[in-house]
Amino acid sequence: MYMLTEVKLQKVKAKELKLGELRREKVRLEGRELRAPRAEGNATQPSLAQAYTSTSPKHPLLPYLNTTPLPDLPSTMAQAPVSKDEINSLSIFPPEEESTLLSQSRASKTSANQKFSTGDFSSAIQVYETALSLCPNYLEYDIAVLRANIAACYLKLEEWKEAVESATLALEALERVDPPVKKDGKEEAESEGKVEAEEVDDVMELRLEALKRTGRTMQDVQTLRSKALLRRAKARREVGGWASLQGAQEDYALLSKSSDLTTVDHKTVQAALRDLPRELETAKNKEMTEMMGKLKQLGNGILKPFGLSTDNFNFVKDEKSGGYSMQFNQNG
Repeated sequence: MYMLTEVKLQKVKAKELKLGELRREKVRLEGRELRAPRAEGNATQPSLAQAYTSTSPKHPLLPYLNTTPLPDLPSTMAQAPVSKDEINSLSIFPPEEESTLLSQSRASKTSANQKFSTGDFSSAIQVYETALSLCPNYLEYDIAVLRANIAACYLKLEEWKEAVESATLALEALERVDPPVKKDGKEEAESEGKVEAEEVDDVMELRLEALKRTGRTMQDVQTLRSKALLRRAKARREVGGWASLQGAQEDYALLSKSSDLTTVDHKTVQAALRDLPRELETAKNKEMTEMMGKLKQLGNGILKPFGLSTDNFNFVKDEKSGGYSMQFNQNG
């Protein structure tokens, strides 16, 4: 097992400030607690729920909150991706505790898999969510597996938008382990100074070491990425509409370059890339027609006081440029 050096661990733990605490406390409020490492000593920290009903001791985050009921939080809160401008929050568990949490998470995943195999997809989603709440938030591969499985459940339930969201979260988790290469071949952090680049590398190394500890390889990451892309592409296509179909086409284009596809999946990808341009054109024309109808209705309301209507204005398409010119017709 590849152990973290004390220096790297201290550098990452120094970043565990307000963002990490906010995430853990929000997850506690929604009933899906993200477990945090045990603090040294006997000192205890009140939860946000306790802070609402008790004045002593005051929770350090209370000044930032109001006392109105919080809305239901999405189950993705515990594993929400951190932007570059945010503080990277990685709470590394001791080996034994990490192993225990991961075992509990995988046990829940096995139970969810059984529910999936019997067709109880809604219950499977709930148990996958339980597995997510148990999984340490830096084990990105295991998180991605659970997200991809949830996406598969939503596909079976024909809840396409939810399937897109879950598959996207799976892909984002994988990107935090294996980020896509920039077009110029350089990491974005390189242009932002040597110090920041080293910090980003440290966080990435922690995630890669976590991947090794759980017995996974980069090939596993690539294979899972293909599965998540397939599920998102299918869901996007089912959602329909110009934007979603365009997203599906982009996903299938990425999949066409993958070497991890089965023969059946490869045929599915090729068929989709053949049919999607026509579907895209149909969706585009439909949405343009609907938009023009709404604009015409709005225009008639504005022009009516002047004794005019949109029928007084003709739009003529220029076949060469694809643009339109407007002509006024007094007798329209």
